[in-house]
Amino acid sequence: MGDEAEGPLVRVELPARRAPGDPVDGVALLTLDRPRVMNALSFALLGELSDALAVLDDDPACRAIVITGAGERAFAAGVDIRELAAQSPASLRQLDPFAVFERIPALRAPVIAAVRGFALGGGFELALACDLIVASDDAQLGLPELGLGVIPGAGGTQRLPRAIGRARAMELILTGRRLRADEAERLGLVAAIVPAADTVDAALAMAGRIAAAAPLAVASAKAAVHAATRLPLDEGVAFERARFADLFGTEDQSEGMAAFLEKRPPAWSGR
Repeated sequence: MGDEAEGPLVRVELPARRAPGDPVDGVALLTLDRPRVMNALSFALLGELSDALAVLDDDPACRAIVITGAGERAFAAGVDIRELAAQSPASLRQLDPFAVFERIPALRAPVIAAVRGFALGGGFELALACDLIVASDDAQLGLPELGLGVIPGAGGTQRLPRAIGRARAMELILTGRRLRADEAERLGLVAAIVPAADTVDAALAMAGRIAAAAPLAVASAKAAVHAATRLPLDEGVAFERARFADLFGTEDQSEGMAAFLEKRPPAWSGR
């Protein structure tokens, strides 16, 4: 189970397959399924992940996404080194296997990484690309690429400094030191730490709360927060104000404010 010859490398549970009224209605669960190799990220797996995310981005029933790893040992222990070792500068530029990491921040729906066990190298970079991380109390995160004679190549040198600052990121990248969950939480990398057995359920519960909010407002809030990491303050505030004003042309804004004044739950249409 979980290898190329034995079926899909990314298992997808779609929102439409959930029962109406389910607490996580509107949430899709993607499971990286190569447990024999601690869910190492092969190029084929990354391709399947990209395809699954594209389908979900076009599905209005999907309002939040959780990504996790199969088994109890790892979220993803890195990129498949046997496959990576055979690459050349030209092949990596042509294949661009990590392009899926850039898709995640651009998705309409927020994405939560449910990290149990190891999230190393590309696995950590995948979690960093997600909007939120829920970590198990036994999680270990790190970027050991310098020990392989390369650098993080899927966004680690860019996202980690933005998340925890240049000095801490520099130390972690240059030494390859692993972070345990409690330190990652102190540094602001993870949104919650939970017992290992509860990792996916906790992430699904968080995703369910997000999915229950106004979809257009959620998408705008996600876009605005991401803009804060790349724009100067004045441009970021202008971006936020424009998104805020645009929402006043939506049915959900009218419904949300009417429901508040009428003291009833809102019924979101996503329009």
